[in-house]
Amino acid sequence: MMLHSLSLSLQFGDIAYAARHRAALPRHKVIRWIRHALDADAEITVRIVDAEEGQALNRDFRKKDYATNVLTFDYTQAPLVTADLVLCAPVVAKEAKEQGKTLQAHYAHLIVHGTLHAQGWDHETSKADAEAMEAREIDILSGLGFKNPY
Repeated sequence: MMLHSLSLSLQFGDIAYAARHRAALPRHKVIRWIRHALDADAEITVRIVDAEEGQALNRDFRKKDYATNVLTFDYTQAPLVTADLVLCAPVVAKEAKEQGKTLQAHYAHLIVHGTLHAQGWDHETSKADAEAMEAREIDILSGLGFKNPY
């Protein structure tokens, strides 16, 4: 597998329990997770936000008035993937606990998921697309040492 070049900006908003989230997201691991999901060179920003910022972005850009786990803002796919991945820390933490996963494992899944979206993968277009995207995520995460997230 060829690993593509990646320019990463890793940002943390004003979030509760920031140390816990920073510990789950060491820069070298975030780079590794994204690079394993890339099919092209990329410039990606990963921003960890609180529920208020996550809800505002979801409401303003998707017309859904709640905080969601990950939002992908994809700008270009070729020749360079450029995107912002916005992850809502309290939602990610709540889901990880409910799903019996470590915080790091859930972040890895959502970052891989968002990186695939940034490259045009979509699970909301059809059942076949959803199954293909899930299979790709499972394969990538397995290669990174994580269990099937589904």
